[in-house]
Amino acid sequence: MRPPSTAMTDAATRRLLVVADSDSYVKWGAALASTLPPAWTSRLAILASPVMPSRRQLADALAGTRFTAADVRVLHLDDLDALVDGFDPHAVLLSLRGPFVRVVAPRLEDRGDRPVLVSGFPGLTIPAVPKAVIYREQTDLVVLHSRREVREFRANAAELGLDRRYGLATLPFLATDATGSSTDGSDAASDRTDVVFAAQAKVPAARDDRVRVLEALAVLARRHPGRRVVVKVRARRGEAQTHLEEHDYADLLDDLADGVPPNLVVEDGPMAEKLTRAVALVTVSSTAALEAVALGIPALLLDDFGVSPAMINTVFEGSGLFGSTEDLVEGRFRDAEAAWTADNYFHGRDADDWIGRLHALAEAREIVPLPRLERSHDLLGGAFRTAYERRRMLGPYDRSLLGAAAWGVGLAARGLVRRVRRLRRLTLNRRARCAPRRASGSGPRCA
Repeated sequence: MRPPSTAMTDAATRRLLVVADSDSYVKWGAALASTLPPAWTSRLAILASPVMPSRRQLADALAGTRFTAADVRVLHLDDLDALVDGFDPHAVLLSLRGPFVRVVAPRLEDRGDRPVLVSGFPGLTIPAVPKAVIYREQTDLVVLHSRREVREFRANAAELGLDRRYGLATLPFLATDATGSSTDGSDAASDRTDVVFAAQAKVPAARDDRVRVLEALAVLARRHPGRRVVVKVRARRGEAQTHLEEHDYADLLDDLADGVPPNLVVEDGPMAEKLTRAVALVTVSSTAALEAVALGIPALLLDDFGVSPAMINTVFEGSGLFGSTEDLVEGRFRDAEAAWTADNYFHGRDADDWIGRLHALAEAREIVPLPRLERSHDLLGGAFRTAYERRRMLGPYDRSLLGAAAWGVGLAARGLVRRVRRLRRLTLNRRARCAPRRASGSGPRCA
């Protein structure tokens, strides 16, 4: 233990290092760090990987934060130790996808006087899944954004036998004031001319479903030639995203049966900028819907493709925001139900406790080194599995020979496991179909 006379650090010298990977995690990490009090100084680094943002995406992600592109350093994972040595942070925010947190956290855990390790999510996490907890089991504090998220993550952690701290924070890019009430950055209602569709990489996934959405947007645009209908995308062709997008909306415009109306456009850029001109927002499932609610902008969550975990939209059940493409064509947008907002993302900033929890962990670290958080799940495979996980996240940026070997073996093993699972499902389905025939005595041919 360090002597008390030298252990305590003036809060004014506290330092946070943000380590990020994809555009959405850069946006979240930079915005969250920007909500810290002035006593904290922050730096932002991006780990080189296949999903790191382009210069344009980086500028968009940092808009409205305390960071600029010139402040950001892109570095290889192997160079992270030197950065931590030089900056000597009291805390590190691992603003990374879950599998990447699992790769980076152990490097920092191995340090003799390690910093506080913080992780979290840049968007919707309901329903909370056990895997999201497991990926972050080697971090001290997980930042969540609604009372409901905190409840569900704590319940999952308890079932997994993990005792972790969960902190509540208002989503940092929601335009709300200190009391949690909505604020509107537009100069006048007459400035709002756009209906904005917030596109997503994962949902809907099918090409035909995406064309269906575009067709409805095109009809809306033709009915209201005085309005712009904006398909807001996160990436241009060739740019990476947090999730792989198979069918690009800009490419699908050529599939519209009646052509593209002149007021239907595809644009990138910061969502906050698009919402300053928006009269309404439509999406399938996106945090952009929350940004619209915070600004008092009517929204519509398309339910044509179902409401399910696969569509990442079950969190909006009870919000009053669901509607169909027919509602979109008719311009029937909605306001969120007050009871839903109180439990989902609009709890009021006075309920936020993540900064207090971070302070407490930083103070505890100044008295005695933080304990090492051991990995307790998915241990099969040992060092070989660890090398595979590193290669999976870094791709061609992985410099290790073991990683290359593990990747080749791991891909073959994953393929075998998937084939076995597929065969097992087919067998179970066949047995389920045959059971009624056997019960009725219609013949044993299903055997």
